[in-house]
Amino acid sequence: MFVLTIDQRNSQGSRDKVPELLAALADLPMLLAFERSVGDEIQGVCDSAQTATDAVLRVLRDRDWYVGVGVGGVHEPLPSSPREAGGRAFVAARKAVDRAKKSGDRPPVAVEGSPGAPEAEAVLVLLGRLIAERTDAEWRILQHVDPAQWGSQTAAARKLGISSQAVSKAARRGGWQEEWAARPAAAVLLERADDLAGGTGNSSTKDG
Repeated sequence: MFVLTIDQRNSQGSRDKVPELLAALADLPMLLAFERSVGDEIQGVCDSAQTATDAVLRVLRDRDWYVGVGVGGVHEPLPSSPREAGGRAFVAARKAVDRAKKSGDRPPVAVEGSPGAPEAEAVLVLLGRLIAERTDAEWRILQHVDPAQWGSQTAAARKLGISSQAVSKAARRGGWQEEWAARPAAAVLLERADDLAGGTGNSSTKDG
């Protein structure tokens, strides 16, 4: 499984942004939905590498969060809240978010808990860099572009009242196609990391 621990950056010097982040992640198919764990931190649990990838990249868009992904087993049966759950993946997620806080200028995401974690982390960092470098103007355009739908750039241009060339330029400068082409690779590497961690069968280690 995948445990995501996400902590707000500079929480002492800015307003509480947890409610906004929870709303942005609310539609993801989680086993345990994201909720505030303590302070300006949230946690959630999923068993899908694709869902974990989607969550990480949504969070990195805001540039306001440290993201830790823990891979491995959790105690079962699952409780109703991640605050009541434990297991190796929770321990790994805590270690990951602590390391993400020391990431310097690179995107603040880390993956722990498996021999395959470094490879998954590397691709997430590269994707995170693409996302972080986009301007607000590019995001205003790209949020209307469906990368899986033919003609979506033309539809976005029509909806926004701008030229197709402007949409194409935003997609090219923002690495839109490259991001969506690489997302499956991130998910595959997270799935591999989960397999190497022993999947969901390890539930004997308690958090902390």
